[in-house]
Parts: sequence; C-alpha cells; structure tokens
Amino acid sequence: MLRRWELLLPKQARLLDLGCGGGQDARYLRRAGYRVIGLDRTAALLAFARRRARALPLIRADLRCLPLRPGSIQGLWAAASLIHLPKAAVRDVMADLLDLVRPGGVLAATFAHGIRSRLVPGGWIPGRYFARWTKDELGRMLSAAGWRVIESRVVTGQERKGRWINVIARRSADRP
Repeated sequence: MLRRWELLLPKQARLLDLGCGGGQDARYLRRAGYRVIGLDRTAALLAFARRRARALPLIRADLRCLPLRPGSIQGLWAAASLIHLPKAAVRDVMADLLDLVRPGGVLAATFAHGIRSRLVPGGWIPGRYFARWTKDELGRMLSAAGWRVIESRVVTGQERKGRWINVIARRSADRP
C-alpha cells in the first residue's frame, strides 16, 4: 500500500506520519525524497526514533489535537495508528485531517478489520484499545468526513497479523 500511495504523491511532497512510533516509515519516506514529519503521542517511541534519525522532524502530540497549520501537508500516512482511538474520535480526526491537507492531498491508512472494538488484555502492550471496522462502515465514515476513497482493501497477514483494511483516499481539489 505504501508504494501505491507514493505513486499519488508529488515529488518532495510534505508528509505527516501519524503515529510514527519508532520512525521506521518516516525514515523510509525521507530517504525516498519526501519532506516528512513524524508525529506520535508516546515520548519513549519518539526518543527511539530520534536516536535512529537525528535530523528527522518529530512532534509529540495527540492525533486529536494536531499542532499544524491547515493546508500545510500534501500526504498523510497512518499505519495502525488510528486504530487506538474510539470510532467517534476517529470520525472527528478524519474531518480535522481533511483540513490539514492541501486540495488533492492523499491519505493512506490501515484500520483493524472486524466488528468488536475493545481493550485487548494480551499482546505486546496489554490493555491497549483497538477499534475494529467493517469495510462498508469505514467507507461511509470517510465519505461523511469529506474524503473520496480511491482504494479500500481487506487484507490478511500483510505487514501485520490479522485482518486489516488498507485505505487510500484523497481530499477533493475543489473543497474550500
């Protein structure tokens, strides 16, 4: 999905890696020639990212309160980051993200597939919340927030265990 998304971006686009974690995707995008900013809420993950890429711009912030100017970003990458917000919060964030990107800007995001959102007691971070979406439900939410879905695929065992929905969407060029 990352490579398909890149085909839709202008060269040297300004990108935001939402929930960048340790910065692996942000580092890849920077090496590919993009002007990328990593954003994460977790100080320990940002510290790890900083050790691996000193010159990479990193911001500690919550996805629900983004400290960037409207229209300042051309592409958004959200790999397994929006899944940790309740669905109502994701709806609000998606509308805010639409304002953050320039007209024609492109979003790529992965969402956990399923019908049961919940705190997961096990795993590598016990007690972490996961919102699960159906493909139709996710498509309706994105459209209601103003995104035009270009691609939406349910995948199994790609990059991560389990079933995921990979979405690429665009902000309409004619939106004010």
